[in-house]
Amino acid sequence: LFHYGSSSIKKTGLYDKVVNLLKKDDIFFIELPNVKPNPRVSLVREGIKIVKENDIDFILAVGGGSVIDSAKAIGLGAFYEGDVWDFFVKKITASKEVPVGVILTIPAAGSESSTRCVISNDDGLLKIGATTERPKFAIMNPEFSYSLPKNQAAAGICDMMTHIFERYFTNTKNVEVTDGFCESLLKTVIHNGPIVLKDPENYDAWGEIMLAGSMAHNGLLGIGREEDWASHRIEHQLSAIYDVTHGAGLSVVFPSWMRYVYSNNINRFVQFANRVWNIDINLDNLEETALLGIDRTEDFFKSLGLPIKLSEMNIDNSRFDEMAKKASPSGPLGAFVKLSEEDILNILKMAL
Repeated sequence: LFHYGSSSIKKTGLYDKVVNLLKKDDIFFIELPNVKPNPRVSLVREGIKIVKENDIDFILAVGGGSVIDSAKAIGLGAFYEGDVWDFFVKKITASKEVPVGVILTIPAAGSESSTRCVISNDDGLLKIGATTERPKFAIMNPEFSYSLPKNQAAAGICDMMTHIFERYFTNTKNVEVTDGFCESLLKTVIHNGPIVLKDPENYDAWGEIMLAGSMAHNGLLGIGREEDWASHRIEHQLSAIYDVTHGAGLSVVFPSWMRYVYSNNINRFVQFANRVWNIDINLDNLEETALLGIDRTEDFFKSLGLPIKLSEMNIDNSRFDEMAKKASPSGPLGAFVKLSEEDILNILKMAL
């Protein structure tokens, strides 16, 4: 199954390159295009039907996180007799999956090296993740990202940064090795992100961004430390209801989450400000240092052209109660600070 999104890979010539290589080696394939951002379970079901009816044994995903997640979900459901949505809501695991390979065009989600996929369901306006096998390979050529629109590139940069944040902001002690990995990757993305936006054909900068995005979500950064993931769960509600770009939703949610929880472990936020943003530590006022680090994070997102308030995306408070309930269906959310529905509401209000 040759799975991809819109017509962009046809404009860049990548589509023809892939098709010619498949034909050259006499590989039978069926195309399934039209993956949307926040990929839908309806297309996943269509893909599963194609795979089953044609005895397809491999899925090639050409695109970014949405295409890869859609491909993973198809592989997840291909040997299952029930509905693939069961893997997302019932949290069952597959005994067998159709393997996936990736040609990456949008560095962002890190799905090319992760064991997760996230799918949206228009029925109920839900966006939920499931566990899958990792792709068998990922071809990561920086040249494939040259044609990315700036807003997509910026959202991808934010996405990979927040994958690191979800691991970095932890209460686990004695994690110097993975702290260093996190800080190094963040500094790399902060340095190279503006370069690719200004010079979209900078091979070296895109190479750094591509590798950073993959490293951010392949599990390495979470070794030995408790992870959070509250901000992602909150943002999923924005994407599910308003179909906003995931990275753009995260650039709004994360700074508000930071301001809401920083006092729970102020030393962690002081370390972040100092090591990632090179802010001198004010030993007489640690709170000032912590807040400066959060401000710099928000300013960086803004400099990329990303929104930092819900109002910038024309989102009001009319569905906050619904989002808070959906974000925490089985109790408090997150690990750095356990968030109740009221806490989630407060974070969303701060993001207005």
